[in-house]
Amino acid sequence: MQKKTNLLTALIIAGLALGVLIGHFFLWDSTATPEKIAEVTGGWKTAGELVLIRPLKLITIPLIFTSVMVGITSVGDARKLGVIGVATLVFYLLTMVLAVGTGVTLGATIKPGDGIPPEVIAQAQSTGAAVVAERGQDVAAGGGLGAAWINILRLMIPENFVDAAASGRALSIITATIVLAIGLLLAGKEGEPFIRVVQSLHEALMIIVRFILWLMPIGVLLLVAWAVGSMGLKNLAGALAAYVVTVIAGLGVHMFIALPLVLFIATRVNPYKFMWSIRSALFTAFGTSSSMATLPVTIEATSDLGGCSKRSSGIVLPLGATVNMDGTALYQGIAVIFMFQAFGYDLGFAQYLVIVLTATLAAVGAAGVPGGSLVTTLIIINAVNTTLAGVDDVDPLPLAAIGLVIGVDRILDMCRTTVNVWGDSVGARIITRIAPDTPEEREKAFA
Repeated sequence: MQKKTNLLTALIIAGLALGVLIGHFFLWDSTATPEKIAEVTGGWKTAGELVLIRPLKLITIPLIFTSVMVGITSVGDARKLGVIGVATLVFYLLTMVLAVGTGVTLGATIKPGDGIPPEVIAQAQSTGAAVVAERGQDVAAGGGLGAAWINILRLMIPENFVDAAASGRALSIITATIVLAIGLLLAGKEGEPFIRVVQSLHEALMIIVRFILWLMPIGVLLLVAWAVGSMGLKNLAGALAAYVVTVIAGLGVHMFIALPLVLFIATRVNPYKFMWSIRSALFTAFGTSSSMATLPVTIEATSDLGGCSKRSSGIVLPLGATVNMDGTALYQGIAVIFMFQAFGYDLGFAQYLVIVLTATLAAVGAAGVPGGSLVTTLIIINAVNTTLAGVDDVDPLPLAAIGLVIGVDRILDMCRTTVNVWGDSVGARIITRIAPDTPEEREKAFA
């Protein structure tokens, strides 16, 4: 088993490195138009989706259903389930606040937006204006952050389970499955046959995940080649270099220092051994840029190799892939500060506090907002603009400023998704302490 895991790791790293080389030296052309670049790299993206992302997404929805069902029915006690749920949500909230706090501190200290050339700003506004025209209306028409939370509440109370599954609305599936699982527990022996069927289906899906893992080296190669070929490595050393470095530094601090420290304090587990044991999930997150597409691999890695209980993985990870976005919250905090700095704004404590609070809530609310992190970034800009409305001679930051960060967003998306998945996994390892698999450990945990 260990030899196969090491071989797979070596193949994934080789695919990652080869993808960077192919993307930069064979696909990227600094003289080509965006349309031409998209034409050249589009086939690699399509191939990567067919090889890796689509197979993972194919089993994600049924795996969410079986994981949550198995996790809850194995707990067997509503009181214990409530403790697990509250502990999970508290962990998610605290780590997201910690993440965005780290991002805001670095953004305010390093000031990556200072000294951006006017021509870069002008070009960015042109790019951003087109994006805002397409998606910015979601913020204006939807009412911003309040609408995001209304959308979340609607997702939590779906009208039709089959429609929610067909549409891939994970939060709807999770809440509906929780209700069904509690009903089966209350049904007693009459509910046991259905529970056993779901357990069998869950085991079958996990076997399929292990087969898909061997497609990962090829999928990562194709997707990384597309990502690098679309932007070129030289762009990371241009006018936005300070911004890119600040974001990656913030993500690094949260991933390699903050979350490991939290994990060690809570469990006394060696966080870096745990990180290495779930490396397949982290590589998949980097390659796919999708916490949800990575979920099958995350469940397999944490439960089979990372020492997480099936109860914890089944409950914590699906919920985390939906609402826990440490990397996204941190990135958005730095991105918004960067844009305000680039346009010459001098932000104060009140604005930084608004960014911390709004980025945390918006990261959770991203599950219910069309357009994902882009739209929630616009929501944060609007929130900061509101605090500046009463200041004399200060105009609001134009939403088109979003164009400043779009060009390098792909590589940063890969990095922040990796942090998102790592945060979910740390949560699963911590919650394992109160939701272990064996009856003796469960009784001890709740004694």
